[in-house]
Amino acid sequence: MTPIGLFLSGGGGNALNLLRACREGRVDAVPVIGISSSSRAPGVERLEAEGLRTLVFLRSRFESDQAYSEACLGEAEAAGAQIVCLCGWLKKLVLPPVWAGRILNIHPALLPRFGGPGMYGMNVHRAVLDAGEAESGATVHLVDDEYDHGAILAQLKVPVLQGDTPEELQKRVYSAEMELYPRALDAFIRRRVLPGPRRD
Repeated sequence: MTPIGLFLSGGGGNALNLLRACREGRVDAVPVIGISSSSRAPGVERLEAEGLRTLVFLRSRFESDQAYSEACLGEAEAAGAQIVCLCGWLKKLVLPPVWAGRILNIHPALLPRFGGPGMYGMNVHRAVLDAGEAESGATVHLVDDEYDHGAILAQLKVPVLQGDTPEELQKRVYSAEMELYPRALDAFIRRRVLPGPRRD
């Protein structure tokens, strides 16, 4: 089984989902460490309650995004992680070459639309509704040095219903995330899905 690291900044729902999917045999991987960008993230306690060693790295304690990224990814590597999964991670990562093609992220929209700086949480769902979209969904993609930019690995669509609020749409997209991320990660690990071309 492939050792993975789980990076989070908030509630840790996606991280917990991946952890349990691994332990249930639905993903051919084993989480070896959790890393949080916030000391107040509820996901830290949730992962620790499941027995996963979890560390907190605060961006304010580092002089640059590069130094911060090297510290977080260095800790993941020291724990034995071969792949890192971003699970609601909200800090900028500058990828060392050794990590290229080995970091996945899940985004609560159908990329390449509704991605980029500031496009997280309810901001995404408000933007989708304001644009009058007929559908939204979740995207799993490889991470590069631009927000929400790397090669798309998998997507799962959900309908936007008449009269939807951002909160109602978020619940529907979140359910898609719970289904998609374990499936996409397992396919990636087993190399059933190969990274597509980089999107400009």
